[in-house]
Amino acid sequence: MGRTAQPAALKLIKGRGNGKDSGGRPVNAGPAFKRLPPEPPEWLSDEAAAEWARVLPELARLDLVKEGDRSALAAYCEAWATFRDATETVQREGLTIQAAQGTLAHPAVAIARNAGKEVRAWAAHFGLTPSTEQALARGADDGNEDENPFA
Repeated sequence: MGRTAQPAALKLIKGRGNGKDSGGRPVNAGPAFKRLPPEPPEWLSDEAAAEWARVLPELARLDLVKEGDRSALAAYCEAWATFRDATETVQREGLTIQAAQGTLAHPAVAIARNAGKEVRAWAAHFGLTPSTEQALARGADDGNEDENPFA
């Protein structure tokens, strides 16, 4: 598999300006979706709902989320909740368990590892990774576009 395509807004924020991506290619804005933030599903776990409330305002402010992203954002939030729960279980019970076969890795270790991978994958889709944060910071609107000769 190749790289996952990024939303046009992220390409532009990371780009060279004037509608170009970081490679200097024109960015196709794509379809003009209404950028209205989705409502959280009622069935989200408490931790997933808290994560939704934490990330949605910034995603909406940056126009990186739309109603159609509801299921993907819910999957990200539930993956986060699973990661947290498994991590807390390992912290309470330890990395290993005693079984008939001897000392084994605690099942929550694998659950946390897998959920962490899922969190990172979903987070990248929404621009929630540290590298994307840096790109967003470089492309932030400080109101001084006219003063910047490189914009």
